[in-house]
Amino acid sequence: MNTYISKSEQDTINFAKNYAKDLKAGDIIVLSGELGSGKTKFVQGVLEHFGLENEISSPTFTIVNEYNTSNLNIYHFDVYRLEDSDEFYAMGGDEYFSKGICLIEWGEMIENILPKPYTKITFKKNDDNEEFRELVIETID
Repeated sequence: MNTYISKSEQDTINFAKNYAKDLKAGDIIVLSGELGSGKTKFVQGVLEHFGLENEISSPTFTIVNEYNTSNLNIYHFDVYRLEDSDEFYAMGGDEYFSKGICLIEWGEMIENILPKPYTKITFKKNDDNEEFRELVIETID
């Protein structure tokens, strides 16, 4: 388990851009944390790494946004509105896992069906400084 302290939204974006250098098809990243904790900023940084800086939009109502690069697909899920993992299966969500990089906001809701290993990043707000975030990165085997 690793921890990173982000001191601003841009810091979170920069961290994600650097983190994205090692991502490949089949990687699953669960983004967990309360509203406004930086999950979407992290996704923005990953997309920027792949040259998709103007593409980010929240998939809150569509459940998944698909982004295509010349050699890699990126799937950005927001499963907040799903009732359970059965609903994720019903929409065919599990078919995305091997097709590209999956970034799943609120992914703790479907962790019971995720293929292992996957990475979980928990975003925690700081009570002393509203700009700071603690990102706890762990591999789930």
